Amino acid sequence: MFDFSGVGLMDLLPFIAIGFAAQMVDGALGMAFGVISTTLLISLGVPPATASAGVHTVETFTTGVSGVSHVLHKNVDWKLFARIVIPGVIGGIIGAYALTQISAETARPFVLVYLAGMGVYLLWRGATHRHTEREPKIVEPLGLIGGFLDAAGGGGWGPVVTSNLLVQGASPRRVIGTVNTAEFFLTVTISATFLFALGWEAFTIATVGLLIGGVIAAPIGALMAKRVAPDLLLTIVGVVLSLTSLYGLYRALT
Repeated sequence: MFDFSGVGLMDLLPFIAIGFAAQMVDGALGMAFGVISTTLLISLGVPPATASAGVHTVETFTTGVSGVSHVLHKNVDWKLFARIVIPGVIGGIIGAYALTQISAETARPFVLVYLAGMGVYLLWRGATHRHTEREPKIVEPLGLIGGFLDAAGGGGWGPVVTSNLLVQGASPRRVIGTVNTAEFFLTVTISATFLFALGWEAFTIATVGLLIGGVIAAPIGALMAKRVAPDLLLTIVGVVLSLTSLYGLYRALT
């Protein structure tokens, strides 16, 4: 387990900043905590495996705080929540098991191309004010696929579930709040599986910094999701999803 003795505030500050920035985006847009924080941690010299394990551990706490904040701001559609949380947890369990048996990297470029296309489409709809709210029909399969990809591929719950629900016409604020709240239960399931395998080695100085920054930012992100206009929210989601997916595709192919 990580030895906290001798660690000062200056050692933690870069990781606190990363956690804060990543959670601000995730809390307000319903995606990208894992992508942003993992990418920045690796750029600071943290080994990829350590970064991935640490981010999943931190998300257990940040999604809990974010979920409570979204509930308090009335951003959660409880009917939609009930439809995605159980399939999501099941998908997460299957994905965590699959990760120990096979590699999910083969399918990753195809998923990223699909998500980049979804991002461009959402950007167009938000920028041209073509978003008409209606009840989403395809929900449970999204939860199952999103949970599986999140566990097996190191991310995917927010991009897959949030983007597809928005394409179907669901309310941006309600989708973001509901997906964030359901993610807590998914992350607890996945993290428990990995914690059993890895032990407490996932807790490093980077993990602690991410945790502090993420928990501070979670309530602010939920408030932003409530206050920002739907079209603008949809446009920003499209931009973030497109950029992160294209960057992920570049890394997967190089």
